[in-house]
Amino acid sequence: MTIRAKLAVALAAILLLLALPLAISFGALRRVHRATQTLRDHEFAASLLLGRIRTSTDDLRRAETALLFVHDVGSRDAMSHAVAAIAAMADSLDRYDLDQAATEIRQSVREVESLAPAEYQAALGGLGAAAEQISTSRVVPAIGRVELAVGHAEVSLRQRTRVRVEQTAEAVGDAGRVAAIAAVAAIVAAMLIAIWLLQAIGRPVRALERGMHQIAEGSFEHKLPIPLTRRDEFGRLAVSFDRMAKQLTELDKLKAEFVSVASHELKTPINVIIGYLQLLEQEVYGPVSPKQREILGTLETQAAALARLTKQLLDVSRFEAGGGTIVPRPIELRAFLLELEAAFRVLAQQRGISIEVNWSDDAPHEVHWDPDRMSEVLGNLLSNAVKFTGQGGRVSLHAERDGDNVSIEVVDTGAGIPSEQLPHVFEKFFQADNQGSASQQGTGLGLAIAKEIVAAHGGTIDCESTPGVGTTFTIVLPTLAVPRRGSGARARLPEGVAS
Repeated sequence: MTIRAKLAVALAAILLLLALPLAISFGALRRVHRATQTLRDHEFAASLLLGRIRTSTDDLRRAETALLFVHDVGSRDAMSHAVAAIAAMADSLDRYDLDQAATEIRQSVREVESLAPAEYQAALGGLGAAAEQISTSRVVPAIGRVELAVGHAEVSLRQRTRVRVEQTAEAVGDAGRVAAIAAVAAIVAAMLIAIWLLQAIGRPVRALERGMHQIAEGSFEHKLPIPLTRRDEFGRLAVSFDRMAKQLTELDKLKAEFVSVASHELKTPINVIIGYLQLLEQEVYGPVSPKQREILGTLETQAAALARLTKQLLDVSRFEAGGGTIVPRPIELRAFLLELEAAFRVLAQQRGISIEVNWSDDAPHEVHWDPDRMSEVLGNLLSNAVKFTGQGGRVSLHAERDGDNVSIEVVDTGAGIPSEQLPHVFEKFFQADNQGSASQQGTGLGLAIAKEIVAAHGGTIDCESTPGVGTTFTIVLPTLAVPRRGSGARARLPEGVAS
């Protein structure tokens, strides 16, 4: 599945999951709306109708009382009108499931309707006792039964309304709980989908990032943990990355072979040139004038510089190809450091610079390093420190124990290195912008070789610098030098030392 398809599926799933609680809530709202409509169109309308029946019943009772005592036509008509109204409204109660109340009311009003003429005639004919007898024994009880039926209907309606409201509230509560559970489940599911999506995309991206970092560091053999058969964009990127790494490996191999061959081929003619220049200076082939001797000296200096460059190129090529060797053997650390100080004291004095080499009391007495290679490393650092430190400056080398390691710091008060250039100081042929303050130009290979030698010992080298203040190089080496795993260098350990 492609990344676009995964994104589309994940987004669709998240939308569906988030829509589920909304659908449940919408369903609950619809049920509430229907219940409200039912209450309005049924229970509320029935309650209004019962209220009107009760009002008409009160009108009927007043009209019957007026008929009994006044016995006029108006009272009779009012009574007839009230009876007709109650009968009509009783017929409407059937629509609201109040059949029993409707039947009782209809029977009662029919009885009142049938007795009203007799009561009226008795009252009109002066038969008050007979009229009162009809009223008290027949009409008033019938009106009372109407009121009682209305009361029963109201009680039934209230109970029915309460049940419906409770059912609606319970349904709303259930819907709310279900919606809340669905919302939580949807959020959890959406988070799981998001995590899956992040992992599906994030892991290959991080793998590609690490791979590109390894390529940038020169590790062209790095393999991505992404199957080349993967059928998506990352699979295609992995194939392209693998092809690029192979091409870079071939190019790097060709470059290393070219540098190695070129350096080796240059070594012999350069030595021949230096030899003949020395013979000319010794006047083996005849007298040499002062001017010629000056020119010969310049040529010999340049030839020696070219020889050093050739040697450095060979060293770099050997280390990168895995052929650079170190031969660790026991070294008395203090004597080794004092020899370095003696070697650079004259040069420092010529430059008007103070130099100091010291060590802490807990520094190990003996270490197992390659003395020639480490002398080359520390000599390069001290040479650079003296070269970039002006007159009156100070250069120091300090060694101390750091657990099972030895930490060596070379500090100067020279020109310093710009911060943006610090990550590149150990790259081949890189020279910082502070070359103008140097007493002589370098090749840009010394620090690259130093890093390879230190790495071959299983150590590390770092640089800190502040422009205008100075530079500090820190080397951390194990007391017993063991080649770092994965380093291109091979080391021969001294006899009797376990590898």
